[in-house]
Amino acid sequence: MFISPKMHKGQVTIKDIAKELGISPSTVSRALKDHPDISADTKKAVQELALKWNYKPDPIALSLKSRKNKIIGVIIPEMVHYFFSTVISGIEDLAYDSGYHVMICQSNENYEREVKNTQALLSCRVDGILVSVSKRTFDFKHLKTIQESGVPMVFFDRICDEIVTDRVIVDDFEGAYQATKHLISIGCKRIAHLASHPHLIIAQNRQEGYIKALSDHNVPVDKQIIVKCDIITEANEIIPKLLNLPNPPDGFFAVNDLTAAETMKIVKSKGLNVPEDIAIVGFTNGQISNLTNPALSSVEQHGYEIGKNAARLLLDRIEKEEEYPVQTKIIKTELVIIRIIYAKKIIM
Repeated sequence: MFISPKMHKGQVTIKDIAKELGISPSTVSRALKDHPDISADTKKAVQELALKWNYKPDPIALSLKSRKNKIIGVIIPEMVHYFFSTVISGIEDLAYDSGYHVMICQSNENYEREVKNTQALLSCRVDGILVSVSKRTFDFKHLKTIQESGVPMVFFDRICDEIVTDRVIVDDFEGAYQATKHLISIGCKRIAHLASHPHLIIAQNRQEGYIKALSDHNVPVDKQIIVKCDIITEANEIIPKLLNLPNPPDGFFAVNDLTAAETMKIVKSKGLNVPEDIAIVGFTNGQISNLTNPALSSVEQHGYEIGKNAARLLLDRIEKEEEYPVQTKIIKTELVIIRIIYAKKIIM
């Protein structure tokens, strides 16, 4: 049997396999791709030898041939958040299954860093970029540069309406509507909304869903208790002030679980019970919602599905040669309610 000298260096080529089997390199290539024109016996022989010799495609050669590096870039606001970590898992699973590698950059909610992330990924000649914009991004020139350079781009979660491209979002309006409706259904009559930056589309949609639920159920909308409060430091400053109002809230709908959990902590520190005195609902349904006492009711965003769908849209743009209309994928939210039994009543 012919043993390629390259085998001893850990690098077997298609030509080595072709020479051993007495067939052409193109036949080997098509057999490895399970091409229908290649006989079953030839496919079996090629695949068995490739496995035995531990053949792996040369990524450099593939890149030169296809003009693709098989790398996609991802820009996220913060990796520490449970939501974004699940999105990354979805992106990586689909990308790796499709033969792509993933480069991840985080902006740390910083505009300047997001710009540098964009420049770095373009310098690395990635085949496409997935983006969720930072809270402090108001100027989108750097993202327009991606599009102008011909590199496919897909937005997920936090999107930019100034740029027409594929995007994957959750139904933030409906999620907020259901969360607020739930608080109303358990008797809350004065529900505060702990909102995010008003320029973010997800923040706008969640606030609109909250207001619509109040209006539909004849609960007055009080702008005094709609406040920008989406991080722990803000919660520590704002929640005590809201609780000290002459007519304080009896419910809170928070834009994220981290703020909701901190709100619960502050409420309990004031000697109030959750949910008997004040009910709280968050948004994400991540690990934090199961670590509070009591557990936190929250809106499930399905981050993993967002990641997979965003990666699929991007890979389709990279691999398909024909042009087709921009697509928007909307992932349905789900309100996960914690049942708590007290005083012979069930609070849902």
